[in-house]
Amino acid sequence: VQLQASGGGLVQSGGSLKLSCAASRSISSIAFMGWYRQAPGKQRDLVAGLTSGGTTNYAESVKGRFTISKDNTKNTVYLQMNSLKFEDTAVYYCNAKTIFGTPYWGQGTQVTVSS
Repeated sequence: VQLQASGGGLVQSGGSLKLSCAASRSISSIAFMGWYRQAPGKQRDLVAGLTSGGTTNYAESVKGRFTISKDNTKNTVYLQMNSLKFEDTAVYYCNAKTIFGTPYWGQGTQVTVSS
């Protein structure tokens, strides 16, 4: 699976951005799709995840502000980010895992929130 992330950019604190992750094939049967982020000097952490059954999970720091969703007809996963904070600044990566646990990563998209 090839993943193409887009939608990052520069936004003021309190603003919104919507990230997109387009997959090269159908995502309807992919066990898990998620968004991770990595700030300079820090590890890559899970931000939001979505299982094929529709179960979502979020990092505590983004609960109530971020929403992960998908459109199977477009083979695309989205991350709607509202009320952005300076500490949300990072490179955001799209991730997919098959039922066998094989991970795939997109190239990353930079999100910068100005304070």
